[in-house]
Amino acid sequence: MKVVKFGGTSLATADQIRKVCKIVASDPDRRLVVVSAPGKRFREDIKVTDMLIACAKAKLEKGNAEKELSNIINRFSDIAADLGMSKDIANIIATDLKARIDGDTSNKSRFMDSLKAAGEDNCARLVAAYLRGTGVEASYVSPADAGLLLSDEFGNAQVLPQSYANLKSLKNLPGITIFPGFFGYSIKGEVVTLPRGGSDITGSILAAAVEADLYENFTDVDNVYSVNPNLISNPRPIHELTYREMRELSYAGFSVFHEEALVPVFMKGIPVSIKNTNNPGAPGTTILKNRENITDPVVGIASESGFCFIYMSKYLMNREVGFGRKILTILEDECLSYEHIPSGIDNISIILRQDRMDAEKEARVVNRIKAELSVDDISVQRDIALIMIVGEGMQHSIGLASRATTAFFKAGINIEMINQGSSEVSMMFGVKNEDSDNAVKALYQEFFG
Repeated sequence: MKVVKFGGTSLATADQIRKVCKIVASDPDRRLVVVSAPGKRFREDIKVTDMLIACAKAKLEKGNAEKELSNIINRFSDIAADLGMSKDIANIIATDLKARIDGDTSNKSRFMDSLKAAGEDNCARLVAAYLRGTGVEASYVSPADAGLLLSDEFGNAQVLPQSYANLKSLKNLPGITIFPGFFGYSIKGEVVTLPRGGSDITGSILAAAVEADLYENFTDVDNVYSVNPNLISNPRPIHELTYREMRELSYAGFSVFHEEALVPVFMKGIPVSIKNTNNPGAPGTTILKNRENITDPVVGIASESGFCFIYMSKYLMNREVGFGRKILTILEDECLSYEHIPSGIDNISIILRQDRMDAEKEARVVNRIKAELSVDDISVQRDIALIMIVGEGMQHSIGLASRATTAFFKAGINIEMINQGSSEVSMMFGVKNEDSDNAVKALYQEFFG
């Protein structure tokens, strides 16, 4: 059994949906299909999810969102009409959207999640109806009916353990099951969404629940590439990756796969195949627990901007029991999670995503650290990008750090921070945001030529 997920670009138009349905019908093992909301039809277009967010904001801010709602209804109606479907499905979708926009707005986050989830939910209804119209046995299944339970965290929910037992029965359903991605339900019965890009996570959860033989993730590229193809023309394709390598690359900015999506399939050891809806015959990229024949130390280079450092120093810091715990307690009190903590004997840096720490929160954190830890020096540095070089072969290679720092030197890029995890699968460098692209290009030239 294969679980198959299709991204927004694969569902943006009627022609794309025809391709999706042809791919699904071509393999009888593809029995559980996860769909995203329709994405961009062209570069300047707007994704349906973004349209839904704008619609929710208009309702919350102005009390009226008729124009925004009409645009979304028309988007779905146009797809249905281009597929040659009757107006019945368009009317069902319109009724659903109107019910959501007329819902309770007293809790803004709950209202927003209800609207955001409408893209995937109604796309699943549409795809299932189209498949049935072509003579294929297909059914839409709601996450509520299937028992996909998530934590009560609007916009950032996590799957609850009992979901896996609930969802296991999906493997016994006849025909093809179309399942909406990106959202589930809380114990209270409220719609809650996963982090943005969460349809990847939904697919991974379902694959783990039904113990699929393969999780196929269809997108709009033939492969995962060794670097962002917007920075390097014709970059080297990657045919095989390990879960660890993909996790590191996704964390550092690879947009093909959401960084949290691999956890469920990793726990079950289910291989993942990334393929192109527009070129399904291409071999794609396979993600495995282990890979053999590792010839190159580095498999990929990624970058992500928008980080900040809290740097502090204190003489004899290493002798002070509980120093680290006190710092982390302050961060916890401010609901801040840290990304990395490189340190020396008398200094430490806390790396965070800066959009989670506004100026007011920064002032509170700095003042508490000064007062409670009596540090000699503290400063906050913003607009930092993290550059990652990743590869299972790194742990057996000598001189990688030297090659990387020499590449930065030749490109005239100052390194703000260096950190390597104990797994030795990745090495991370901090640079100024404005140096990020040049840093990636310099590293690609060094390791791939």
